[in-house]
Parts: sequence; C-alpha cells; structure tokens
Amino acid sequence: MTPESGTGIVDKMKRATVEAVRGVGDITEATIGVVSSTLVETLKGVGEVGSEVGQLVVGAVKGTLDGVGEVGGSILQAAQGLVVGVVRGTKRVGQEALSTISDTAEAVVEKTAEIGGDVGQAARGAVEGAIDTAEEIGVDASKAASAAAAGAVRAAGRVGGETVAQVRNAATGTIRGVKVAVNEVSGRG
Repeated sequence: MTPESGTGIVDKMKRATVEAVRGVGDITEATIGVVSSTLVETLKGVGEVGSEVGQLVVGAVKGTLDGVGEVGGSILQAAQGLVVGVVRGTKRVGQEALSTISDTAEAVVEKTAEIGGDVGQAARGAVEGAIDTAEEIGVDASKAASAAAAGAVRAAGRVGGETVAQVRNAATGTIRGVKVAVNEVSGRG
C-alpha cells in the first residue's frame, strides 16, 4: 500500500477539489476531472489490486466531499462527479463497472452521513452520475443507475434510522427518464 492510498489521497483530493472548484466553478466537471486524473495517476503506481483500488476510491470520495464542503458546494453535484470520475479513473467497463458504481455510491452515502451532509442528495447524485456514464461503459442506463441505488441503500442500512427511507426515496423511481430500482441490479445489491 502506498502512502497515497491512505490519508495522503484524502488530503490530495481535498486540496485538488478546492482548487478545481474555485477555478472552474462547476462542481460536477471539477470533480470528474480531479477524481479521474488522480486515480489514473495513482493507479499507475499501485497497479490494480482490488483492495487497494477500493481504498483509493474511499479516500477519493472522502477527500472530494471534504473539499466540496469547504467551498460550500453541492453534495448532489459532487456525488454525480465522483461516480463518473471513479469509473473513468479506474477504466472499468461492463459488469466490473457496475460493481465500481455500486461501491462508489456506497462510499459517497457513507462519507456524506459521516460529515452530516444530505444523504438523499448524495444518493441522487450518485444515481445521476451512473446514468451519465452508462453509455461510456457499455451498460444499460437503468442497470447502472440501479447499481448506484443499491450501493447507496447498503450504506444507508449501516447508517440506520430514517436514512434508508430517505435514500430509497431519493435514489429510486424514474430519474432523468430512467427507471431505477434496487432489485434490478445483477450481481451486487
């Protein structure tokens, strides 16, 4: 495990997110750019060992959300950008991308809850990010969105309380013309 995959990636992502959002102003685009480029660069150094990639993604999510919080940005837009950025940064496609989307949405909701953010907005943003990247990764938009919803609901279950209902309401149904249901995910969920 490299130093960047622990606390280092969190700090790096936070700084880069703050700079990008202040420079670009568009949280979604800034997040996509920062996350994808940082993951591509970092994965060159560590390879594609599953547990290391997972830890890098969690660190990227935490650092990005911390940075967005610092500049007072939208959790929904950050979550949307995180899903797209992680998929692009890890270069996953097909079924492997669906697992990556689900795991990223799970981390987004979990980390949002930890910082006291709006988990419904986080879940909705993750689903929208999945819809945005579906064609790029060669999967049906409904499957990609449902993978994100499943990950968000898993995290909400660990958070407890009203969080599951809040996340389900925000992340399922018809979103941007795409039917999203947790039970439509093949594999995980």
